[in-house]
Amino acid sequence: MAETVEAIDADDEAPAAEATGSSTEDLLVREGDIAGDYLERLLDLLDYDGDIDLDVESGRAIVSIDGGDDLEKLVGGRGQVLEALQELTRLAVQQETGTRSRLMLDIAGWRAGRRAELTELGRTTAETVKATGEKVRLQPMSPFERKVVHDAVAAVGGVKSESEGEEPKRRVVVMPDA
Repeated sequence: MAETVEAIDADDEAPAAEATGSSTEDLLVREGDIAGDYLERLLDLLDYDGDIDLDVESGRAIVSIDGGDDLEKLVGGRGQVLEALQELTRLAVQQETGTRSRLMLDIAGWRAGRRAELTELGRTTAETVKATGEKVRLQPMSPFERKVVHDAVAAVGGVKSESEGEEPKRRVVVMPDA
């Protein structure tokens, strides 16, 4: 009986050792594949056209959908539908892998365009604060938007930024670095 228990324990340890040997990038590629399959089924249900592209960048799976005429509907006002779809896609990935995903979804290039706008907003706001010495509070933003603004402010010397408030009214405040 004791030999049977030992044999089962030995078999149970082998897959765990293999799992720890797999790389983070392999997991991110798998996340992207699961997300791509989930989003392809969604596009089929909606009868929308779109090409799904998968990538791994900065420790995240990046999934983008481009090319369809109806894709703007999946972005919504200020990206609200896109944010909801991203969260649903993360949950679909978590259901398959058992781990929380940080994948990023972009549709019709909206997030890339918004990143450029927010980078410029962060840079110009930082320069204004640096010149005037006055603190500036920006409009409430999503976590993605705040991260982009914080990164842009950090690139300008003599100023700093922090987030204040509670979701969904959490905002970036830019101030002189005293």
